[in-house]
Amino acid sequence: MSTVRRETRQRLAVSGILDEVSGFLSAQQLHALLRERGDSVGLATVYRTLQQLADESSVDVLHAIDGEAVYRRCSIGHHHHLVCRTCRKTVEVDSVAVETWARATAAEHGFADVDHVVEVFGTCANCASR
Repeated sequence: MSTVRRETRQRLAVSGILDEVSGFLSAQQLHALLRERGDSVGLATVYRTLQQLADESSVDVLHAIDGEAVYRRCSIGHHHHLVCRTCRKTVEVDSVAVETWARATAAEHGFADVDHVVEVFGTCANCASR
């Protein structure tokens, strides 16, 4: 049974920022933007709201190499990311091969109801040419 979440002022404020920004933001960056706008949303509320939005698949969550989680509005369904280590440019990719591999590997080991996250880190063409 899915939970229907109330559209609180805080949730609308967090969602509003995510709708306006195209790149990934950390919870702290999002919180700072809210404060700059005069919106009094606590950092714990920002974290909680981002987790709820992630659980609903409304935002992408990317765990950078340093472990920091960053968020942005999800633009397509289930997908994976290519991420530049230098400039953090992110490209969304949909890969049938990854999906096939994940299902086959899970089945081979007796797993069912499997989810996965794939993030490939490298250097984008612009950064590599510098």
